[in-house]
Amino acid sequence: MNHVKALLIKGIMTLAILYLILSLGFGISFINVLIITLVLGAISYILGDLYILPKKTNMVATMADLGVTFVVVWLLGIALTGMEAATMAEVAAISAIVIAIGEYLFHFYILRKDLGANKRLKASSSH
Repeated sequence: MNHVKALLIKGIMTLAILYLILSLGFGISFINVLIITLVLGAISYILGDLYILPKKTNMVATMADLGVTFVVVWLLGIALTGMEAATMAEVAAISAIVIAIGEYLFHFYILRKDLGANKRLKASSSH
C-alpha cells in the first residue's frame, strides 16, 4: 500500500509539473503529457527511488532522476509531437530541472517510508 501512495504522490507531482510546462508552456496535448508522465513515473520510481536512492545519497538519486527525466521527455516528446529535436531538448531540460527539485523533496518521503531496495533509512546522510 505504501508503494501505491508513493506512486500517486509522484504521479500527481509529475503530471502537474509536466502539464504546466509542456501543455501550457509549449502547447503539447494533455494526452501526450499523460503518456510521458506514466512512462517517466514507472522508470524513475524503479530506478531512482527504489534502486539508487537507498544505495546512494538523495543528491545522487536526484541527479539520476534529472537525467532520466531529460531523456524520457526529450525522446517521447519528439516521438509523440514531432517537435524538432533541438526545441524538444530545451523543453526537456526545463522539465528535468523542475522535476528534479520535486524529486529531491519526494525522496525524503521515500526514505521516511523505507520503500527502497535495501531498506536502509539514510535521511540523515541525504543532502
